[in-house]
Amino acid sequence: MPPLQSMEETHGSTGSTARDSPPFVPTLIGIGAATAAAHIGNNFTTYLVGGLMDRFGFTPFAMGAWNMAETLSYAAAMFLVAPRARHLDARVLAMLASVVVIAAQAGSALTGAYSLLFAGRIGTGLGFGLMNSALNLAAGRTGNPARWISLGIAVQTLLYSGIAIVVPQIGRDHGAFGMFLGLAGISVLFGLCALLLPGGKGDLESSAQASAPIGVDGARVLAAMALFAFGSLAIWPFIERTAHAIGIPATEFGLYQSVAVLLSAVGNAGLAMVIGRLPRAWPLAAALGVCALMCGLLTTVGSATAFGAAFIVFMVSWFLTYPLLIRLAYAQPGGERLAVMTSGTWLLSQSLGSLAAGAMAQGFGAYTLIGPVGGVVCALAIVAAMPVARRLDRGAA
Repeated sequence: MPPLQSMEETHGSTGSTARDSPPFVPTLIGIGAATAAAHIGNNFTTYLVGGLMDRFGFTPFAMGAWNMAETLSYAAAMFLVAPRARHLDARVLAMLASVVVIAAQAGSALTGAYSLLFAGRIGTGLGFGLMNSALNLAAGRTGNPARWISLGIAVQTLLYSGIAIVVPQIGRDHGAFGMFLGLAGISVLFGLCALLLPGGKGDLESSAQASAPIGVDGARVLAAMALFAFGSLAIWPFIERTAHAIGIPATEFGLYQSVAVLLSAVGNAGLAMVIGRLPRAWPLAAALGVCALMCGLLTTVGSATAFGAAFIVFMVSWFLTYPLLIRLAYAQPGGERLAVMTSGTWLLSQSLGSLAAGAMAQGFGAYTLIGPVGGVVCALAIVAAMPVARRLDRGAA
């Protein structure tokens, strides 16, 4: 697959000719594995939430705080890495991340104490944040980061289509204990493959560019990611509980998730082929709009068929939106640093959304309001992102 030429190759963190053309297959395996390893918590913690609530009787608010501990520490790790981005090696970060996540997941399998489980979430969050930082740094040094982010998501979603079927079955047969150990084992495999990430440090980015203020456009990108993540992902820790509330068992929900991530893989593979030729404004606005609409439907439909359809479209649109949005970050001066900050903002906003969703669910005794409120917030990301996207489109014309 020949590299697609795009504005990402002339803005932000671009490398030399050698770095612009990394070996395709090893880079695909490394970036795909790192993407999958970095997002296990975001995609499968929802099963742990349901399993722990069933086994130990934790409240929705407690589990919202538990999930928030993971995402806050995830964000903290990324903000810690961001100012040091050009001095770090992606492979070293990936190795460190894998060790931390594996230890935290395995340790959590051995306890039912909320305080220890809470500490375990902090550990997994730090590990996921380091792995996502490694992913962003590696992608930023390929010369076409948005394309590689899209390809990584395509690989991730293909892998997750199988994991989404297996994890609920492990939970059914072995409970939260089995799910923790299963996720630890998966992290071992992904961590080994992530060693194929492009290595080296960002020595080719000038110090002035790397330390430049993010500026108005950078702030708009961060704001857009914050609104997108807070709005679209507030319901995520409780999405399996939402399905359960209308009579969908975890195993059936896992099938919906498997179909959703498989179709997301197809969508992101297609996006990777054309993203270098797409304008920035209207594809991002369309993806955000669809994601916001589906978010509103997730907690307001009453049938399994309608929920399954809304969930699948939601997942596909979310995975298309993310690379389209982070593409704006890579197009700015010091793009590697801003991309890491943008991903960190995503996790920070998701953590606050999780806490808000838990409080709302406990206060109203249902999850119904979370989807529509989240959809409105998600749609506001269009307002924040469009001035940046249009300005970049005008500059490319």
